[in-house]
Amino acid sequence: MLQDIAFVLSIAGIIFTAGVFLFVFFNSKKDEEYAPIQRKWYKVRTVWFVVLIALIMIASAGTLRQLPYFADPEIRGYDITRVDVEAFQYGWEMSQLEFEVGERYEFHVTSRDVNHGFGIYNEDAELLTQVQAMPDYTNVLYHTFEEPGTYEILCMEYCGIAHHMMIT
Repeated sequence: MLQDIAFVLSIAGIIFTAGVFLFVFFNSKKDEEYAPIQRKWYKVRTVWFVVLIALIMIASAGTLRQLPYFADPEIRGYDITRVDVEAFQYGWEMSQLEFEVGERYEFHVTSRDVNHGFGIYNEDAELLTQVQAMPDYTNVLYHTFEEPGTYEILCMEYCGIAHHMMIT
């Protein structure tokens, strides 16, 4: 849904920008007195700047509010179950392997050797969420399983010759 909107807005922006370039190109050969144009367009430039800032703020508020990273779920009053995850060549060590539908989980993901990508996939092989697993650093990922089923944890970053076997 958001990708479709972004695509349409991108095409509209490209067409608008091309129109501006064509307008400037075809009107640049005319000799005109510069001072009246300068006075008029300096006013327009200020209005245009304010309009652009307002549009950027509206677009940011409309898209960024859907990101899950703004508030700690504990602050929101959710009960959280912590799951410790440690990646290693070529597997995953997890403190919990079974999860309840509708319960919120806080995955603390790290690695003991090289960088790995921690990705949770559903039964249809759709990526639900992911985070980087890095040595000497712990990333925190919040996820709620919406449907019952069998999920797979796959490594999403090439980590060596047996990378393809990193499935839990």
